[in-house]
Amino acid sequence: MTAAPLASVLFVCVHNAGRSQMAAGFLAHLAGDRVEVRSAGSAPGDRVNPAAVAAMAELGIDISDQRPKILTTEAVQASDYVITMGCGDACPYFPGRKYLDWKLDDPAGQGVEAVRPIRDEIKALIEGLVAEIDTEAAAGREN
Repeated sequence: MTAAPLASVLFVCVHNAGRSQMAAGFLAHLAGDRVEVRSAGSAPGDRVNPAAVAAMAELGIDISDQRPKILTTEAVQASDYVITMGCGDACPYFPGRKYLDWKLDDPAGQGVEAVRPIRDEIKALIEGLVAEIDTEAAAGREN
């Protein structure tokens, strides 16, 4: 029997091709099946940014099989956390969700050298998010 995930997280950026894909890859890697992970874009691109794929591969995380997806109301409604990365007002709001806006440079059109610092910043944010989710889950078990 598999336990239900502690939380569901949706990462949103415009093209769902760089930042949100890297964030989803890190969260899936660091949290495993403890957290349900999804990503989407308000105007999805054709493919995931090759520099983002390469930067993640350097850390042993394969996001090469991911494809940009359109942001849907259903995805937002099904998520506990909605983390935006430069999509502005394109993300619908639903009460009861925790919304975070991460200010990150856009890796579009950048080489892997420029994407690495963005990747590393996302990793640090994801590590903090995992700690927050684990802390909230532990507090919920105590109540």
